[in-house]
Amino acid sequence: MNTEILGIILMFTLTVLLAIPLGRYIAKVYSGESTFLDPIFNPLEKHFFRISGINIRQEMTWKQHLIALLTINFLWFFWAMFILMNQGWLPWNPDKNPSMSADLAFNTAISFVANTNLQHYSGETGMSYLGQIVCLTFFQFISAGAGMAICVVVFNAMKERTSEKLGNFYNYFLKSCTRILLPLSLIVATIIVFNGTPMNIEGKASFISMQAGDTVQLSRGPAAAMVAIKQLGTNGGGFFGVNSAHPLENPNYLTNIVENVSIILIPIAMVFALGFYLKRKRLSLMIFGVMTLGFLLFLLPSVYLEMKGNTAISSMGISQQLGSMEGKEVRFGSAASAYWGITTTVTSNGSVNAMHDSFTPLTGMFALLGMMVNAFYGGVGVGFLNFYIFIIIAVFISGLMVGRTPEFMGKKIEAREMKIATIIALLHPLLILAGTALSSYVFVVHPNIGWLNNPSFHGFSEMLYEYTSSAANNGSGFEGLGDNTLWWNITCGIIMILSRFLPIIGPVAIAGILANKKYIPESAGTLKTDTSTFGLMVFAVIMILAALSFFPALTLGPISEFFTIQ
Repeated sequence: MNTEILGIILMFTLTVLLAIPLGRYIAKVYSGESTFLDPIFNPLEKHFFRISGINIRQEMTWKQHLIALLTINFLWFFWAMFILMNQGWLPWNPDKNPSMSADLAFNTAISFVANTNLQHYSGETGMSYLGQIVCLTFFQFISAGAGMAICVVVFNAMKERTSEKLGNFYNYFLKSCTRILLPLSLIVATIIVFNGTPMNIEGKASFISMQAGDTVQLSRGPAAAMVAIKQLGTNGGGFFGVNSAHPLENPNYLTNIVENVSIILIPIAMVFALGFYLKRKRLSLMIFGVMTLGFLLFLLPSVYLEMKGNTAISSMGISQQLGSMEGKEVRFGSAASAYWGITTTVTSNGSVNAMHDSFTPLTGMFALLGMMVNAFYGGVGVGFLNFYIFIIIAVFISGLMVGRTPEFMGKKIEAREMKIATIIALLHPLLILAGTALSSYVFVVHPNIGWLNNPSFHGFSEMLYEYTSSAANNGSGFEGLGDNTLWWNITCGIIMILSRFLPIIGPVAIAGILANKKYIPESAGTLKTDTSTFGLMVFAVIMILAALSFFPALTLGPISEFFTIQ
């Protein structure tokens, strides 16, 4: 048990130690300073911009940034639909996997464009290699790159000056993909390839198993490339159906460490990059402190609960020396599985190395809360945008409480910005709870519809989790839910696209409006926003809003299930 605890301490410590220099490097990339990769990527980027006709010296307003983001995502969606609905006859399909139905292709296309990677299909049987690489892996790069690029727009708006121009979206987007995501992906892919993750173009292999001499078909393919970027870009979509619980996708404890570190590495590094970029290290430390406090409050009880075991099983006199091991891999153990479960849900990653549906009830609740808050680290780039909304609300409330003008980074927070922030803050629970309520009603009216493999409170949790995961751009699931149906494909697709782009539009609009305002230098009456006191205020705002929005639903699901099995 002590070894398991040391393992997760090692993973988190290693992540932070790597995130600090990575954050410095990211700040240099976006500020245009020289880096050691310039000789490689400068000629490539110049060539690309020359061919495309994009002038990166032409800066954009916040509205132009959003138009660029939405336009390219709109075009990518149709590319994905074409590939997914025609992969059955397109080349590079050695296992002869079929094309997707229109509703499943709709769900999958939106899922990967929106950085959600919710998978209502199984990779071995549902995707060709062409679809896996030129569609899904490609989208895992560009959706992450787009999120990071739009985050830099907000960084620019936070600078201590008045300006309408906030850099060039295409410049930030390409640099995110080439100078940050690609090099890191090559490192991670190389490590996992040498530990057994396949990277080939071969079809299924046949072998004789030890179980009565059965012949088993083993899927292979270009998995390592997808696994690396799925973790680093907080995408999470697995090459194989059971994701990183698969022995070829995550072969051993070393690959588990590498992949788990990759999940939260860039989200944390982006926070440190903010401090280096704005030369406001105290601000970035405050944000990191609040995020980490929330992360630990979800992590510590989850690790304890999974290592303790399921009380219902213990009451039967069955020993659980390894903890609650249902749905978990022995090569990782209960502690590392719980650690992955929380890191993947506080970010928008959604990959799994254990079945979340088998977590003990309260661990499932903490995984849900990580996605409901959606701001403790969060996705690459967009995690900070979600946190930015809470900062704006906290600044306004704090200003009213202490009788000071609500200002952030030298700009007054007024009614217009507060209205936008409030709408975005309420949008998240609205989409989750409305979707869950509608599905619950449909299930009550049609109880034989076949969605749920588990009754009562856990069945409600499965539906709640599916919409929470969709709204948080996460993609993990309680897999007792039969989700590849017309209802789930369409409703989750709608929630994914709204939850991806409206929470981006809101923070960028607020930041752009504030950037246009007159800069007011700090004075004795200015509310300090880089202190631990203000950090606690932000944390209180986050937790109060989450509790008011989601506690009733959690009571109907995991909390009731917990008391039922005691």
